Amino acid sequence: MTESHPAPEEIEYEGLATGHLGVNMLAGALAGISEHAVMFPVDSIKTRMQVFSAASGGSTYTGVVNAFSRISSTEGLRTLWRGVASVIMGAGPAHAVHFGMYEFVKDLAGGNKPGHHPLATAIAGAAATTANDALMNPFDVIKQRMQLHNSQYRSVLQCARTVYRTEGLSAFYVSYPTTLLMTIPFTAAQFTTYEYIKQVLNPTNIYSPITHVVSGGLAGAVAAASTTPLDVAKTLLQTRGTSSDPQIRNARGMADAFRIIWQKDGIRGFSRGLTPRVLTHMPSNALCWLSYEFFKMAIGERSPWTAL
Repeated sequence: MTESHPAPEEIEYEGLATGHLGVNMLAGALAGISEHAVMFPVDSIKTRMQVFSAASGGSTYTGVVNAFSRISSTEGLRTLWRGVASVIMGAGPAHAVHFGMYEFVKDLAGGNKPGHHPLATAIAGAAATTANDALMNPFDVIKQRMQLHNSQYRSVLQCARTVYRTEGLSAFYVSYPTTLLMTIPFTAAQFTTYEYIKQVLNPTNIYSPITHVVSGGLAGAVAAASTTPLDVAKTLLQTRGTSSDPQIRNARGMADAFRIIWQKDGIRGFSRGLTPRVLTHMPSNALCWLSYEFFKMAIGERSPWTAL
């Protein structure tokens, strides 16, 4: 007589790691590093396009292709990777906090219940980006200083020491209020759009990489395009110490940044870097969500946390 064994209980993918903070944070860290490292050259082009030229008051480059061609021919392709160490150093811990906070607050706000809960998702996204940017902002300042044309900095440590010595600790956080003003609506829009499209494309909640790619890419494009004006202001504030324009060097916050952009380039100035920003965020968000959902599944399946 053969002994029958009960079939193992099937675990729904979307519920696999819910509530397991360690799984979410580790998956988030790996996803953040993957995303920023792959898309860094496009981000470098975006930064260059958003910086105002002292000579003309406008951008040095006419478009993404023009920027890539001129940078690669005059400075070499390696220049597009300058500052990548800073963003990798910051992206791991910042994204760990980001996704850990997101999953925790979303569950707390009822976002994991059946159905679509845009308010809970938006609140969770806002909480996540507030914590993320507090860690990431100094690394972002260093990254952008190193991305500039003829940057004097050759290492993260050299840049951090010089900025601290010449401009003080506040230089690392002068753009933080502007960053939050940009990233809170960005993340709320991104996470809400992502969760909505994911539910439409994948109502059964099975693990579906193509769903995560499409949902993440579309969510990134929508969020990036809608917050570009704020990103231009943030870039101006984060790179002000390298400008020879006294008006830019003395900018103290978002109001000053908006006024300078309007005076120098009008309404067009607020769309500087729109194309490379969307080109950065669309694939990077697709990669980030694909990586996050994959690592969450892979780590969760093998983690003792899922048995608790």
